[in-house]
Amino acid sequence: MGNYLNPGNDMFYKMVHSEIYVDKTGLIGYCNRVINTMQRYICVSRPRRFGKSMAANMLSAYYSRECDSEKLFEGLEISKGSGFKKHLNQYDTIFLNMQEFLSRSGNVDKLIDRIKKLVIRELKAEHPDVDYFDDTDLVESMQDIYREKKIPFVVIIDEWDCIFREYKQDKEAQEKYLDFLRDLLKDKGYIHLAYMTGILPIKKYGTHSALNMFDEFSMISPGPLASYVGFTETEVEALCRQYKADMSEVKSWYDGYSFEKEKSIYSPRSVVNCMRFEKIENYWNQTETFEALQFYIDMNFDGLKDDVLSMIAGEKVPVNTGSFTNDMTTFRTEDDVLTLLIHLGYPASKKHPPC
Repeated sequence: MGNYLNPGNDMFYKMVHSEIYVDKTGLIGYCNRVINTMQRYICVSRPRRFGKSMAANMLSAYYSRECDSEKLFEGLEISKGSGFKKHLNQYDTIFLNMQEFLSRSGNVDKLIDRIKKLVIRELKAEHPDVDYFDDTDLVESMQDIYREKKIPFVVIIDEWDCIFREYKQDKEAQEKYLDFLRDLLKDKGYIHLAYMTGILPIKKYGTHSALNMFDEFSMISPGPLASYVGFTETEVEALCRQYKADMSEVKSWYDGYSFEKEKSIYSPRSVVNCMRFEKIENYWNQTETFEALQFYIDMNFDGLKDDVLSMIAGEKVPVNTGSFTNDMTTFRTEDDVLTLLIHLGYPASKKHPPC
């Protein structure tokens, strides 16, 4: 096992042995349905503390070669499906936490170089007998392994959007990063599944996106993955029974989102801490400080401040989410600012059809 190639199941072990674990392995079932198909590219965006990294670690534990995860998944939803063992621990799995790489690199060029060197080092250690055409080229090396050994890759990227949050104004760095991901992932036979997760959906540049092969599942449109965004009402009711908590009070505090197929989605961190500490209060470490949010609110597009005050008072405000470009700097209207705040985890939304 490596740090980035087939990192094993230690993190998932900690998850399932925690005091509270809610089974979200049904997400693996969706991934198994699209693996090695044209729909094998998945991008999931959620606010902080909504289980993004936990889902990524779960997928890594399931797909990674060089470990045996069967007992960890025993009794969970995915283990009851017909394809459970077919894909279990069968893939060379590359797990990248982009925030970690960025904090150690300082800029995008160094980040990309560090990823290439570290992953290639582990690929060569795992597959020393492969005839590499250019063992300094990550894409070529993965292609060589797949050609000679027929071992497909699963690539899991956590905090995929950190570049767009840390380098808000640096369009050149953003495009360079997107081009790196496109070269690594797009139209590559060795990729049987690519799963990215972060806070923001994929950045739009006009009508073109370097990563337009991804299906996106966001807080605006979670589609078939709605029940994996947070805790469902059924899951929270079960926890309230177990911990003897007042379901109506828990609902009034933590029922934050409503989707077409899941009418009530709860903040996982808030619910778990409420049960563990036996106290109703604000447990959500907010994604942005008030000062940072104030910057967006002060723009006051089309009476933005007034609408924010209306929402604080419990009123509903329609939002046209169609024009948002999935970054933190390009705002043309009030709707763009409110859409960003939805992705960051602040207001829940009632979508207004794009004009």
